[in-house]
Amino acid sequence: MTTATVKKIKNAKPPFPFEAYSHVISQLPKEDGGGFLITFPDLPGCMSDGATEAEAVANGKDAFKAWVSARKDASKEIPTPFYRPDTVPEVSGKFVTRLPKSVHAKLAERAKAEGVSLNTLVLAYVAEGLGRKAA
Repeated sequence: MTTATVKKIKNAKPPFPFEAYSHVISQLPKEDGGGFLITFPDLPGCMSDGATEAEAVANGKDAFKAWVSARKDASKEIPTPFYRPDTVPEVSGKFVTRLPKSVHAKLAERAKAEGVSLNTLVLAYVAEGLGRKAA
């Protein structure tokens, strides 16, 4: 059996408070376990969830602190709060796309192996990809 090495990251003080960053709270479908997801448009990959909206926000504060600390530890810049919902075109949060059957099958297989819905898996991949692009 191998043991993983865990790097301890020092808590870092954010350059801007949690309240300065916009966040989006979305209800999660029951097939994904229900509850609420909190994301931060200015902080790619920073997200959390909770059984209630209040719990999602509380957990989001912890995720925010961890995200900032990890970025500082990696010597990466912490984005200035920028996102303003009133400047974003109105979107529903839903879009439909066609995939090759082979890609759809691989995604469905991976989702089943992970024990999550296909939507949750794709959302995680999209969020991760956006985080890499902005990083």
